Amino acid sequence: MTSIAQDKINLFSPILIGDLNLTNRIMMAPLTRNRAGEGNVPQAMNVEYYRQRASAGLIISEGSQISANAIGYPGTPGIHSEEQIAGWKRITDAVHEQGGHIFIQLWHTGRISHSSLLPNQSLPVAPSALKANGQAMTFTGMQDFEIPHPLTLAELSYIVNDYAIAAQNAKSAGFDGVEIHAANGYLLDQFLRDSTNLRDDNYGGSIANRMRLLIEVVERVITICGAPCVGVRLSPENSFNDINDSQPQLTFNAIAKKLSDYSLAYLHVLEGDMLTGERHLDYVALRNCFTGYYMANNGYDLDSGNKAIEQNHADMVAFGQLFIANPDLPERFAKNLPLNEPDRNTFYGGDEKGYTDYPSYGEQ
Repeated sequence: MTSIAQDKINLFSPILIGDLNLTNRIMMAPLTRNRAGEGNVPQAMNVEYYRQRASAGLIISEGSQISANAIGYPGTPGIHSEEQIAGWKRITDAVHEQGGHIFIQLWHTGRISHSSLLPNQSLPVAPSALKANGQAMTFTGMQDFEIPHPLTLAELSYIVNDYAIAAQNAKSAGFDGVEIHAANGYLLDQFLRDSTNLRDDNYGGSIANRMRLLIEVVERVITICGAPCVGVRLSPENSFNDINDSQPQLTFNAIAKKLSDYSLAYLHVLEGDMLTGERHLDYVALRNCFTGYYMANNGYDLDSGNKAIEQNHADMVAFGQLFIANPDLPERFAKNLPLNEPDRNTFYGGDEKGYTDYPSYGEQ
């Protein structure tokens, strides 16, 4: 990667996050691939998949359930059982042996689940009893979303505790840090946005109240991992999973300002709508509300990623589909090599095909 001039900061510049010396700013975005084994345990092909991509400045793992009650899809890994911890430990060891770094994304899907996926066939949970439009992916095919159970105040404390336990499990599994998933219409995002949070208690109504659960989770996880090892992901205008906010700029500027109080590893923002590609927010203004490192995501390539960093619109850029198809993406970017095309038919579920069989450029 020395072929790129280092006279200005760009994707190939190193960056220090806490005690982690990252060799570049090309981050691997969290990518749901639905390839965990029985018991939602990471398996051998998952080890190889992450090992192949260890040249990323930082890998952010696929979303991993904080508890059995947080599951939203078949074949997605968890971080709440001893078997899952052991499975992830094999992955973190493989990444570290290659000189890489990896955070785990802590995930609770909330209402974007189905009773058939949950213990005792219990209903999914949410801030309010609002059914999402659309269908859940289950072991017997697609099924309509259900009216979720609105979480009580007592139950919210259990949710926060589940995040804390998951963070401790992540440390045991050898992760360098954690990313709290508060985006894409899942539980914490359901609390943040006013289309899904109709509560009239201290967790609903005002922006300060709607962000309360996220802040409680952040504060608990920090006590376990340390602030420089904790990131947060947001998606202010992503409509995925039937969600929106009436004032996203106001809401998420306020959230970014509040998160600045915690000296986090980074704020990871999915910019725009991943379904339509539209962007209406001023993401530079949002970025300027956060005093720490800002990681941009959604539709970036080599040129736009470099431009974002050079213009100080971002400190790092996360890439998703490009990392699916190009395990050696930093090298390809650095040498301006052609890129493999991702096979969308193999994104979710299946075996090694479309998962670990994408060749590096040297293998081609």
